[in-house]
Amino acid sequence: MGNSDTSRKGVRSLFLLAAASAGLFVFMATAGLVMSGSTLDLDQRVLLALRAADDLRQPVGPDWLLPAAREVTALGGTPLLTLLTLSLVGFFAVKGQGRTILILLAAVIGETILSGLLKDLFDRPRPSIVPHLVKASSNSFPSGHATSAAAIYLTLAVLIARDINERIVRNYVFFVAVTLALLVGASRVYLGVHYPTDVIGGLGFGAAWAAIVLIAARKLQ
Repeated sequence: MGNSDTSRKGVRSLFLLAAASAGLFVFMATAGLVMSGSTLDLDQRVLLALRAADDLRQPVGPDWLLPAAREVTALGGTPLLTLLTLSLVGFFAVKGQGRTILILLAAVIGETILSGLLKDLFDRPRPSIVPHLVKASSNSFPSGHATSAAAIYLTLAVLIARDINERIVRNYVFFVAVTLALLVGASRVYLGVHYPTDVIGGLGFGAAWAAIVLIAARKLQ
């Protein structure tokens, strides 16, 4: 039993290290391309492809898709994620899981601070080629919503999955977390407030930050 537990922990540590490395690579590669300006034409083409040719205020797709995108994008917004975080802090406090609370807060507060610093560092303006379909402020790269969704939902997935023995259930938890992050990122592009590369960079950095926090927590345990 002891060897099995040790082997399982070793696999999880390697998985987290691989996730951190892959996420950072995606972020840094995307950032380099964005800074060179080589992605701007493709970014703009994607945004234009998502709008009606005769009216750029009108997104493509059925009538229900725009309100759905606005609802989905809220899943990566500060109000909902703050409420979710506070609710989970209370839940873990009742269960007496102080270490889990620290991991969650590190993921949330850290990504919020770092995302803001990165936005100021890259200083990329929001897309102006199409009208924004939701209110958006601050700079564009990396997408704050995509970063938050990846960092928080993936951290929660790990915290939830660690107490689940069935592999299929653990896989489902991670599938839901990844799907939510991708949907939030896609909604930002559909609503015209981010370039695709903003979202790719945000997802990469958010995933890397979640993995880094969890690696640090394991080292300090």
